[in-house]
Amino acid sequence: MPVHPPHHPRPRRWLRPAALAAAALTAWTAAPATAAPPPQDTARPAHCSRADTLKVPGAAHQQASCLTELTTAGTVASGHTDPADWAGLTPEGLPTPRGVPGIQIDGYFPDSSTTNTNHGWNHDSQFVIRLPDRWNGGLVVSGAPGVREQYANDRAFGDWVVANGYAFAATDKGATGAAFHRDGKTPGDALAEGNHRVTQLTRAARQVVARRYQRPPGRTLAMGMSNGGYLVRWQLENHPELYDGGIDWEGTLWRTEGPNLLTFLPPALRHYPAYAAGGAGAEEAHRAMTAAGYPAGSEFLWPFHHQYYWDLTQRIYREELDPEFDGATEAGTPFCAPGTPACDADYVYAERPEAVRKAVAKIALTGRIGKPLITFHGTYDVLLPISRSSDVYAQLVRREGRGHLHRYYRVEAGTHVDSLADAFPGRVRPLVPCHRSASAALERWLDHGVRPPSSRTLRLPAGADPAKLLTYCPLTG
Repeated sequence: MPVHPPHHPRPRRWLRPAALAAAALTAWTAAPATAAPPPQDTARPAHCSRADTLKVPGAAHQQASCLTELTTAGTVASGHTDPADWAGLTPEGLPTPRGVPGIQIDGYFPDSSTTNTNHGWNHDSQFVIRLPDRWNGGLVVSGAPGVREQYANDRAFGDWVVANGYAFAATDKGATGAAFHRDGKTPGDALAEGNHRVTQLTRAARQVVARRYQRPPGRTLAMGMSNGGYLVRWQLENHPELYDGGIDWEGTLWRTEGPNLLTFLPPALRHYPAYAAGGAGAEEAHRAMTAAGYPAGSEFLWPFHHQYYWDLTQRIYREELDPEFDGATEAGTPFCAPGTPACDADYVYAERPEAVRKAVAKIALTGRIGKPLITFHGTYDVLLPISRSSDVYAQLVRREGRGHLHRYYRVEAGTHVDSLADAFPGRVRPLVPCHRSASAALERWLDHGVRPPSSRTLRLPAGADPAKLLTYCPLTG
């Protein structure tokens, strides 16, 4: 579930590795099965019409704003997004669409936790709903990646969906930040709440859309990256009646018996220092790293992830699911050496009490999707190694007899955080254009019955221009 920067406090904007480090630390209803496709001609009600009648069902607080620009080209200046929430997730050169007037509703559902400080509300379960004047008849719902807040997807795909006429709704999942594990009464509760919050927002947003445009959405899609991709999978498994389909961008995999974060992050913490130190133990440590799922060829990405991702992600998710491992200590000891008491580098999930598996069971995935799903994942993802996450999920889907509902694209040289394409041009392939291609393919699948290309690996074009890779990701690969 982690993600871009998957589970970290909130980042600032990307410049160099040091700045991306800060970025890393700041990041990890119902559409019937027979829903008609959106109309061919987009609807354009009067600018901000009926704004005063739009009430979000179940919200404890909301405020509607009539905006001349719903994309980040305008919402940054107007204060209707938080750049710190999406910093570090996208390449610097990603174009920003503009010219999308409409209504934005910000608010929150009842909740007892207070980690989200946006708008000075100090209240979790915050959401944003954007309603463009020119509507294509569809609705996209998402949850935040990592432990970020409701604006985290704005640059990666929020701008794109509203510019293409979709209404857009996003939630912070009910708890944010590196101390998200303090929420909930029992282990696993904070993560499980994220699933409930997406369901809650989907139901509410559908009603808001129907009120705004005088008809319900003809297409409801779930989209998300990392932890947000996990939420898409869970929704299509557990509430397929609410959606017509989904896009899963490198979703996190939770399985009771593994693999999951707690099975492949500890080996990285245990073996990477010996690999980095060189000397007699380096070769053996490298074999241990690749055996744990970190692919050969991705070594140039390991130093950054060791410093900013692996340790923090392991400790805060382990604290959420297995707080007894380190006793009274909260979220372990940062960068502890193997052999240190209660060190996360020594954590062995298979040896932990049954209570830990019961906590994971609250959020576990099965592969039993009930609506079309497109998954894409980078082969150089060294936060959620592809062989331990999406490869396994695709197998689960097939095992459950749902392969006809799934397309899975392995993107050569893609990694977990697209901004690393700026640091390693030509060596890291940004995944943003793959999302665009997947979205177009899903629309054709739902509206016209045109199945996307078969699941495959999308090869990195030889000698590809980094600028072209920012816009180029054909699924024919």
